[in-house]
Amino acid sequence: MTFHLGYGTNGFSNHRLDDALAVIADLGYTGVALTLDHDHLDPFADDLAQRVDHVAARLSALGLNRVVIETGARYLLDPWHKHSPTLLSHEPEPRIDFLARALRIAADLGADCVSFWSGVSTVDVDVAWVRLRAGLAAVLEHAERLNVRLAMEPEPGHLVQHLSQVLDLRQELGEPELFGVTLDVGHCVAVEPADAAECIRLAGPLLWNVQLDDMVPNVHEHLEFGEGQLDLPATLAALDEIGYTGLAAVELPRHSHAAPDVARRAIEALRAARPEETPPDTWLGRAERRIREEPSVIGSLFPAVGREVGRAPLEPDTDPQGLVGGTVDDQARARLITVLARQLSADELAAELGELYRYGDDAERRGVLRGLNQLVEDGVIEGKISAAGARIVAEALRANDTRLVAAAMGAFAARHLEPHAWRHGVLKCVFVGVPLAAVASLEARADDELRRMLADFADERQAAGRDVPADAVKLLEEGR
Repeated sequence: MTFHLGYGTNGFSNHRLDDALAVIADLGYTGVALTLDHDHLDPFADDLAQRVDHVAARLSALGLNRVVIETGARYLLDPWHKHSPTLLSHEPEPRIDFLARALRIAADLGADCVSFWSGVSTVDVDVAWVRLRAGLAAVLEHAERLNVRLAMEPEPGHLVQHLSQVLDLRQELGEPELFGVTLDVGHCVAVEPADAAECIRLAGPLLWNVQLDDMVPNVHEHLEFGEGQLDLPATLAALDEIGYTGLAAVELPRHSHAAPDVARRAIEALRAARPEETPPDTWLGRAERRIREEPSVIGSLFPAVGREVGRAPLEPDTDPQGLVGGTVDDQARARLITVLARQLSADELAAELGELYRYGDDAERRGVLRGLNQLVEDGVIEGKISAAGARIVAEALRANDTRLVAAAMGAFAARHLEPHAWRHGVLKCVFVGVPLAAVASLEARADDELRRMLADFADERQAAGRDVPADAVKLLEEGR
């Protein structure tokens, strides 16, 4: 799956934002659709800059790496009238100001885009369209100044309620580079003439934000997966088909009363609907099928991977040792572990990973580490798996095998190692000659203490007449 699964904070309105983000991350989501609201990063707060900095740090620490800014707060602008004013209102300035603030927040958080909608028309249709074009032009000026993308969502009952209207409006406006599409796949069931998969194909490269939920025809009510008529496997397959790499976030704004349970059911449904990625007629495809049928065969399949698929680096020109991107057999073993993870409980998976690492050779151990990294990226690490993984990574970091050390400092370490252990892992990479490009989330997690440790290391190297790796020098200079 090339895209990131996320959850919308509007489905956690009874949680503090910090707590909501923690639950979302702990359930295995790797992104978040952040609705700006009174209690969830209020864009009108006096200390907004500090709050944005705090949220940015929180997102990084939790591994929520993909973010979109949603602007559908109900009573943020007017305590008496829901979603008012809109771009269609007689006085749209508060809405334009709000969207401008959202764009600045998106720029500071490195968000994929700001998502918005037209609003419900209460005036003559022609007047409404004139107001929409004028308001949108004003918002686009802010977007262009900040170089942040705007993604318009067709919303049932609004002036713009169909995907075709968004695409036509974009064309009328001269196809602005920063103007694209948000698509709620449930809306496709409710009001679109085509199904969600076909709408995804129609949006194509202009699709910058996806909202996931279920619905029934002609009813605008967000439902959990399986309660409506959305073909979830076909929808996810269409996202892969068009090469979508952004965020696909669950959109259940009326389920906050049971948010953790609803979010858990949602990610389980998404994982179950995930399309197969490996051709079934290859050795790897057959191995995956055997693991689904009988998970215990992983013990006999794991040692055979290198012989069957090869051991070449994935990027031989730029990474001839496979330290950064890994090797063909690393990738295959990681894939087998992700398949295994869907068949076993957390306790069973933790035990199996421990056995594979304990009794494996260096290549197999590397495969376990790469598998842990892939589990984090796929969003299936939690509970006892995290504790078992931390023990495996700690053992790997005591080795001097550069490929083992490199694999140990991937996405799992970035997400789950305590700061002290993670800093020593970075220092170990520098010491044994692993390029820092192999360290996941280095820029996000690097702090003054790490730079102090690196400076001490550099002083010792220079005193001994030895060179300091260029990437370590660069990291030190960036901190000054």
